Amino acid sequence: MACGYLHRKRFVSMAYWLMIATAFVMLMPYPAPASDELPKESVLPLSLASKAIQASLDACNKDGYRVSVSVVDQAGVLRAMARADGAGSHTVDSSRKKAYTAASLRRTTTELAELINKVPTLQALGKMNDHVLMLGGGFPIEIGGEIVGGIGVSGAPGTHLDDACAQAGLGAIGAVQKVPATK
Repeated sequence: MACGYLHRKRFVSMAYWLMIATAFVMLMPYPAPASDELPKESVLPLSLASKAIQASLDACNKDGYRVSVSVVDQAGVLRAMARADGAGSHTVDSSRKKAYTAASLRRTTTELAELINKVPTLQALGKMNDHVLMLGGGFPIEIGGEIVGGIGVSGAPGTHLDDACAQAGLGAIGAVQKVPATK
């Protein structure tokens, strides 16, 4: 009989400690997973970047302009680029810089160029880093209310023509059409 009593006492004692441990675990604060704190960002798919580039090239080619077209993501990193046959080698870098500027500053490069001409104290914007180019032909790519990248066109005989070709690229992917400021 004494043996059964000790066995029952040990079982009650174990059950008691198990209940306390369970209550302790249940009352502990539950940290949210770190993934819940990560920002959610839309990404411009390569297929859309390529489609925008081809539409811009086609628009310029139709008018006889040999250009380069670059598309960058929202961080300004090159996503895709194409240089038309016969386009000047300088157009490669300038199209990328226009796309970078538009994505980074979230405005058309024509608008930015006119702004720094009107407000001399803003001229430092054009010198903030080596990737910025304040010359028409760059547009932010806005889809679904979010800037997901930038497009830049270079090589047409006038920035207003670069703008028109870039607009064709925006239209081809359903991005918000931006109207550059007028002089």
